[in-house]
Formats: sequence, C-alpha cells, structure tokens
Amino acid sequence: MWTIIKNSILKGLLTERKTLPDIPSCSEVEDIGQELKKTILSLYGRSLHLREVDTGSCGACESEMTALSNPVYDIQRFGIDFVASPRHADALVVTGALSRNMALALKRTYEAMPGPKFVITVGDCALDGGGFGASYYRHPEGIRGLIGAVVLHIPGCPPSPAQILSAILAFLKKA
Repeated sequence: MWTIIKNSILKGLLTERKTLPDIPSCSEVEDIGQELKKTILSLYGRSLHLREVDTGSCGACESEMTALSNPVYDIQRFGIDFVASPRHADALVVTGALSRNMALALKRTYEAMPGPKFVITVGDCALDGGGFGASYYRHPEGIRGLIGAVVLHIPGCPPSPAQILSAILAFLKKA
C-alpha cells in the first residue's frame, strides 16, 4: 500500500484543471427570466410546456435541464413547465445521441404532440451524435431523419442552464 501512495505522490497531479464558465449572478438570471416570462405570455397567453426526452446520453444535459428547476433558476416562476405527457407539450426537448432503441419512442412522442410542433435539441450529441456519432448503437438517420427539422439547437457539452434559458428566449423573440 505504501508503494502505491509513494508512486502517487511522485507522479503528482495528472489531471487537467478545467476553467469553469462564468456563473451568472442571480440578477442576470432574474433579468433573463422576467424577459422570458413577458415573451411567453405575449406569444401563448399562458406558460410554455416542454416535454423532455433523453434519447441515449451520458446524463450531463439532463443534469443541466434538471438544474433549471432548482431554487437558483426555478423556471416555473418564469412560465416554463415540464410536462409528463406529450399531449400537453408545446415543444419537444431532446437530449442525447438518438439510439436505435429510442427511435420508436421518440417518434411516438413527437406524433402525440398537438400542432404546431417544434423540436429543441440540447447539447452536441442530440443534433449529430457528438462523441457517440460513430457508434453502432446510434440511429443511422439521426433526429433530423427521424422526425424532421429541428427548430432550435442549443450547443454545448453540456450547455449551462443560463445558456438554455438565453437560447429559448432568443428563439421565442424571433417567433
């Protein structure tokens, strides 16, 4: 055991330091959120309902999507709700590289949504497979081939909750 500890000390630190992105202040999140709330109310007259589907990912994008509901971001106060049924969804949020096993489930979820439908992909994997792009388990057509056009892509591996909110706001302002 002492040999292992000695070798660890002699080798030193082998991992790389990662620079963390700037975390937005509470006032920045609040500003983005209030603007998002006004935009959603003007477009929908009610809250925006999202249905999130993980189509085969590492879980990082789902963690960031889950963080949107924590006390720091609390997106419900800005008029965005996650729904359990696609029949209640205004938009479909897709994370992860589309695996062969999830293709049918994603297609059925998309078909169950009421129109007009739009798809948001979160993370690099969702659009083109990212690091899993060459995998046998990835669906050969990808998301565009399976359900059609993606209206909004939020790049990153994973994108932060603030980036997700900002991208949704920018998209809704164009609508």
